[in-house]
Parts: sequence; structure tokens; C-alpha cells
Amino acid sequence: MKFGFGKKRMAALLCCVLMMIWQAAGAAPMEQGVPLELTAGSAILLEAETGTVIFEKNADEKRPVASVTKLMTLLICLEELEVGRLSMDDPVTISQSAAQQIGSQAFLDAGATYPLKDLLHATIIASANDAACAIAEHIGGTEGDFAVLMNQRAEELGMNDTVYVNATGLPVQGQHTTARDVARLSCEISRHPEYFTHAAVWMDTLTHPGGRTTDLTNTNRLVRFYDGCDGLKTGSADDSLYCLSATAQKDGMRLIAVVLGVPNSQTRFDEARAMLDYGFAGYRRVTLLNKGDLLGKSVPVKLGMTDTVDAAVGSGVSMLLKAGQEKQLSLEVELPQQLEAPLQAGETIGLVRILLGQQVIAKVPAVAAQDVGMPGLVEGFLLIVRNWR
Repeated sequence: MKFGFGKKRMAALLCCVLMMIWQAAGAAPMEQGVPLELTAGSAILLEAETGTVIFEKNADEKRPVASVTKLMTLLICLEELEVGRLSMDDPVTISQSAAQQIGSQAFLDAGATYPLKDLLHATIIASANDAACAIAEHIGGTEGDFAVLMNQRAEELGMNDTVYVNATGLPVQGQHTTARDVARLSCEISRHPEYFTHAAVWMDTLTHPGGRTTDLTNTNRLVRFYDGCDGLKTGSADDSLYCLSATAQKDGMRLIAVVLGVPNSQTRFDEARAMLDYGFAGYRRVTLLNKGDLLGKSVPVKLGMTDTVDAAVGSGVSMLLKAGQEKQLSLEVELPQQLEAPLQAGETIGLVRILLGQQVIAKVPAVAAQDVGMPGLVEGFLLIVRNWR
């Protein structure tokens, strides 16, 4: 039976493909329940590249997270740097408001001018509230206006349970987020290599314009004491208790562990460490298909310069699997019995299903591997004659 692919069906297929990933955002975690004993009020463990959640605990419970809030401040700054609207050498004059921030500080001098790179460095390593506020004012004009930008970016990232009021995370009424939203934010900031050039530093020194120095020590102890950890952010306050979003990379896989509302400081590191250990021991990120891989199948082409076109993978697929599940993977390729020229390389011609056992876990398009043009007048006449015979 002839299997035709019309334009409407192609469009529907492409829409389906955009929603293909097995563990898309909002999907159920890979494990039901919490396999570890955690004192954290909320927690979530996920793989950063795909956003696949391994397990979670009260992940949608709204709560303050103190300085973990600075991850959004840092993300906006890094994005502005990457598009060229900011430069690491931008001079930033420290306002009285920034210099008078309480809590963790880099002890910036009011009225002095610092390069943006020093403020970014101090915010990432030492969670400096004065540096974070100065960055916010440099980008937004005022910290309040910058908070508007923070909320806009949160909305774009699908952080639907997050509200920002300031750039530092200092306690203020109305500011809150969730473990799931912190995880989304952490995944996004992990896509920026510049962040890790600062976050992986354990200790450093900030030299002020007047010549004095301030020692900077990373607030995330796992950077020093957990193999592969190179970020992300701590936070602590009376209302939030102790919080941490931690990330580590091993064997090409990056995991993120978020713990919020932990009763004491060391426990947050211990619980994040246990979560990371659990993920690395039991899961693997596997590249199932690469874009452009040939599928070993071809489809006849009617009235084309060539008789057939090779089928290839239209989109790469990488996902998180439990250790050992790779052996249960298989492919199903659905292609039409015939196609009509002309065809362009990359044009969707069918469907590839990836199965884990009997379950379809992903779908990607099968595409034409090469162009197939229409013949010219002479070639067309000869082709008609050949087919007529």
C-alpha cells in the first residue's frame, strides 16, 4: 500500500518531533518517591543537558532561597556579555546603595569604579551582595528595574512559580521560587562556559581600585571537596534556611542537585553530594542518534535524476537511561513506498521511533540524505522512454 507524505502531514510530524523527548520538562521523574533520606524541605536531581528529572521531593513548593536568587542575576549578566551589550572591561561605579548591602560582601568602595569582570567574579565565588547589586544597577539602572528583567527572563524559561524582588536574594516579602524552577535556571546557566571559569575557583583575591585587597572564598564547599563539582550556588537566611544548587560533571554527563530548606549548613552539602553520587552511580546519558546518520534504507523516487534517495536521521537524540538499559534499545523506521522529485537534502520523508523494550521513548524525523532534482527536457524524455519500455 502506498504511503504518501503530504505537506499537512509533514507539518504535523514536525510539530510532533518538537515534543519528542521522553523526559520533557514537566514530565514525571524517572523514579517515583525519594530513594534517599533527605532533610531538605524541597529537592530535585536532574541531568542538565536534557533536563531529565531522576527524582524529586516537593519540587513545586514555593519558598525563599536566599542567595541562590543570584543565579538569575548572573544569567542575565552572562547573556548580555555573550551578545555584546556588555564587556568584561566595562567600568562600573559603585553606588551607595550597592556598597551598603548587608550579608556576604566584597567590601566594595562607594564611588569607586571596578571592571565588570571583578564584580562578576566576586558574585560567583563569594556570593557578594554588593557586587550583585552593582551588576544589577549597571544593567537595569536600578535594582528594582533589574528585578523586572529577572522576572521577564524567568517567564521565558518557564519558571512559573518564581517571583523576584531584588538581585541578591536578601530576605524581602514576595520573593520566592521552587526547587524545579531553580533546577531550570541552573540548567540554563550551565550552558554558559564563562560561568565555570569563575565558579570552579576555590579561593582568590579581589584588588580594589585603592590598592587594598579582599580575600574571596567559594561558598560552595563541593567545588573543593567533590570530584567534578564546578558550581553552582549556595544560599542561607533565617527564612530560607540553608539552600544549595550544585552541579558536577563525570564521564560526559552533568548532573544538578538542588536542596532547599535544609536545617544546617553542612547537611545541604552532604545531601547534595549523596544525590550526585546516586545519579552518577545509576544513570548514563546516552547519544542514541546523531543528526545525519544514515539509516541504511532508501526510498524509490518517481521522475527524479536518481532512482532512489537515502534516508537519514533528521535530529540527534540524547537521553538519560538507567545503567544497563542501553541493551533494551531498538529502532523502527517508517518510510513511504515512493516519493516524487524534487527533494531537498534534509526534507522530512518519514519517521524514526526509538524503543526501550516495547515502549516508544522518542520520535525523530527521517529525512532525505541528498538532493534529488527534476530531470531536464532531454533527460526527462529519456526517463519517460525508459519507464515506458
